[in-house]
Amino acid sequence: MTNLEIGIISFPALLLMIFLRVPIGLAMFIVGYVGYWVVTGDTRMPMARLKSAAYSSFASESLAVVPMFLLMGYFATIGGMSKALFKAAESFVGHRKGGVGIAAIASCAGFGAICGSSLATAATMGRVALPEMKRFGYHGGISTAALAAGGTLGILIPPSVVLVIYAILAEQNIAKLFLAAFAPGVLAAIGYMIVLGIYVRMYPERAGVGDRVPWGERFRLLIAIWPVLTVFLAVVGGIYGGIFTPTEGAAVGALGTGLIALANGGLTFRTMLDSFTSTGRSTAMIFFIVFGAAFYNSFLALTQVPQSLSEWVVSLGWSPVAVLLLILVIYLLLGCVMDSLSMILLTVPIFFPMMMALDFGMSAEHVAIWFGILVLIVVETGLITPPVGMNLFIINAMDRSTPMIETYKAVMFFVASDLVRVCILVAFPAITLFLIP
Repeated sequence: MTNLEIGIISFPALLLMIFLRVPIGLAMFIVGYVGYWVVTGDTRMPMARLKSAAYSSFASESLAVVPMFLLMGYFATIGGMSKALFKAAESFVGHRKGGVGIAAIASCAGFGAICGSSLATAATMGRVALPEMKRFGYHGGISTAALAAGGTLGILIPPSVVLVIYAILAEQNIAKLFLAAFAPGVLAAIGYMIVLGIYVRMYPERAGVGDRVPWGERFRLLIAIWPVLTVFLAVVGGIYGGIFTPTEGAAVGALGTGLIALANGGLTFRTMLDSFTSTGRSTAMIFFIVFGAAFYNSFLALTQVPQSLSEWVVSLGWSPVAVLLLILVIYLLLGCVMDSLSMILLTVPIFFPMMMALDFGMSAEHVAIWFGILVLIVVETGLITPPVGMNLFIINAMDRSTPMIETYKAVMFFVASDLVRVCILVAFPAITLFLIP
């Protein structure tokens, strides 16, 4: 058996371990370790690789962004910023048909601007918006589906933890990727709002109307979200303005949200300790997946699988767009059974060389950035795609009275919006790249 055949066989072996509920990081590490052993025929080789793998995986200072962005999200939650965002949005559109749901999506977009995690955005905004949506007569299915979809904006609107991981894997500029994600993120939020507006007109009995709020109260609530705007402008504006690096920006954001939470009375010794503990746990989980993926991907490099697949795809003579669409379809299918971070770590080292070998009529950097945003969008779609959309389970767990099948039915409207957006961004790359010099 050739090394290439061993590398190819490792894919079904890895998927089998995942289906058997082995943690994804551990599964990738085990397959990579055993694969190294089989290919080299020497037990000392994987052990030698193990000695250097941990350092090579975590030596990049860019990874420090991950715990900082997670901590920023936790501080924003205890600081009451999520509730302020929702109340401000609800005051302006809550009295319209579907307005409370639109406010929930808008607040998810706002919270995503200071939280780089989709799951954290979904969980946080779910606790704030779900009771209000139920209070105004929203059907359980559309309530949970809208919040699950809105939660995906957490990884699409900068800052984004998943985009940071992609930048490290593809060796791209984090600031430029954040800039490229902005327009697709806004497009996603608008698309979800349009879907919700269409849904409540198709099923008017499934959504009620909130109370009309006086203009004076609206402006008071709008002023109350200044901390969110301040943190976002400080972090994103500072990065784009060259004042500090993305890593420094993440630290500034964490410090800023912490000080705001302290001023609002939400940051106590207990909540600070809980935030640090939760950040540590989430970071450890992410880093272990990164480590397992690094070990597995180094094994794949040893077997020449990525290079061989790239050469094979080029030899087929397909158009670059056809290859891109095939890759995106594979991502959509994987999204039904895998989480976003695992997909990125597992597939980018394989698919990225293919994309770089094709001619899209633009610079290599633009191709890498465009591909990264497209991957982020289809990965985000996987978070709300049945049967294993992580956001669906998080939101549905908050509303035990709503059967999961109802959430599945309603969320397909939002999945359709994602697919339309992918087609638009594939057809018009300039939407993604117009801000990139």
